[in-house]
Amino acid sequence: MLKNFSMKFTGTIRSKLTRSGDSIFAVMSKLATDENALNLSQGFPDFDISEELIALVNEYMKRGFNQYAPMTGVPQLRRAISKKTENDHGVFYDPETEVNITAGATQALYTAIAAFVKDDDEVIVFDPAYDAYAPAVRVNGGTVKHAQMEMPGYRINWDSVARMITSRTRLIIINTPHNPTGAVLKPEDLLRLQRLTDKSDIIVLSDEVYEHLIFDGKQHESVCRYPELAKRSLAVGSFGKTFHATGWKIGYVLAPENLMKEFKKVHQWVVFAVNTPIQMAMAQYLQNEETYKTLPAFYQQKRDLFLELIKPSRFKVIPSHGTYFQCLDYSAISDEPDFEFARRLTIEHKIASIPLSSFFKDGRDDRILRFCFAKKEETLKKAAEILCRI
Repeated sequence: MLKNFSMKFTGTIRSKLTRSGDSIFAVMSKLATDENALNLSQGFPDFDISEELIALVNEYMKRGFNQYAPMTGVPQLRRAISKKTENDHGVFYDPETEVNITAGATQALYTAIAAFVKDDDEVIVFDPAYDAYAPAVRVNGGTVKHAQMEMPGYRINWDSVARMITSRTRLIIINTPHNPTGAVLKPEDLLRLQRLTDKSDIIVLSDEVYEHLIFDGKQHESVCRYPELAKRSLAVGSFGKTFHATGWKIGYVLAPENLMKEFKKVHQWVVFAVNTPIQMAMAQYLQNEETYKTLPAFYQQKRDLFLELIKPSRFKVIPSHGTYFQCLDYSAISDEPDFEFARRLTIEHKIASIPLSSFFKDGRDDRILRFCFAKKEETLKKAAEILCRI
């Protein structure tokens, strides 16, 4: 007979993340599922990925590429990323020493933070900030300093950032195109950051996972393009975001050799190796630049369609120049806190979004919700019909 033993730990638990609960993405996606609502909260496409890419993964599985990959990634993919970066930004990263494949971008971000942040180091992030940054800093003993982006346009006030820098500042985390706002950094932003960090020990961690989802004729300003900045920077990319396959969890890091050596020391103990057949397939798929060069127009069409469809609504559009997210101001509709409004929309109107206050340390509430438009046309039409009735 099976005995029912209590599985509860009875000792003292000393939490390293006392302020962390479930992420807002988990909360809203669960609510969307429970309520059978249209889910425009979590950032993932509802359309199929490339049949060619799926066929390539299948081909490499059948050819026996099913065992551990090298810790830094298969050479074919590292060379393909190096070539892609040279074509896109005119900068060469040595595929042997300066490119590392990761199990998604979040693992890359965490590993970079763990590699360089120790007790009492300070890390500057820009609010509203992707919610994975701060917990990774805190769990590694660092202190997070939050710089508020400014309206209109979610701009960075670099004079304010300069005043935040101290002798303990170890890392500055930037994100462009920016999640959750869709803002895009300009050349003057990167040049100012380059000047601010010159002749310092500060490292820059650049989250560039939406690098190919950029609109309105704008150019992605990677840290790779700025020689003095690149010397102190790690740039993070994501194939999951680029090729509509977020569940595959495959990304990469670019960094000069001296920084990459430290990254690898941690990477080997966090994940060691990444899915082999997918790496091989990605290496071959990247040979055709059209696989990602067409993405700006592809996603801009979706953004523009969504905006056209919601014109009759009472929501105010916050311009989005990148990512696949659109922020909407609902202050003309309700004065409810954004989480309560988002919750009510999910339950009563059957459409799920993300409240922007979740991306601010102080819970700042500007009555703005974030919607994902990486959806089929029929999904966007259905979403717009709902929003226009509110």
